[in-house]
Amino acid sequence: MKHLQCMTEGEVAALLAAHPAWSVDAEGHLTRTWALPDFAAALALANRIGALADQLDHHPELAIGWGRLRATVWSHDARGLTARDARLVASADELCG
Repeated sequence: MKHLQCMTEGEVAALLAAHPAWSVDAEGHLTRTWALPDFAAALALANRIGALADQLDHHPELAIGWGRLRATVWSHDARGLTARDARLVASADELCG
């Protein structure tokens, strides 16, 4: 497997500027929370993001609650943020707004 290169601080800053609904948490992971009208809507969005993640072969952690969905993204194998994470963030924003 090819070694994944972590994004620079500048690349992460540019990603966050382009996708302001996302942030970096204390562990250095990208996170976003969607507010939704109920549990069914949160589950439906999680399923759409899950299908997208399968297409990209890069899978976020998804936490579903009543009226909310939180996605957490990072590259486990690189121990940081990579271009794969940026693609997933951009694709999720395109899919989900």
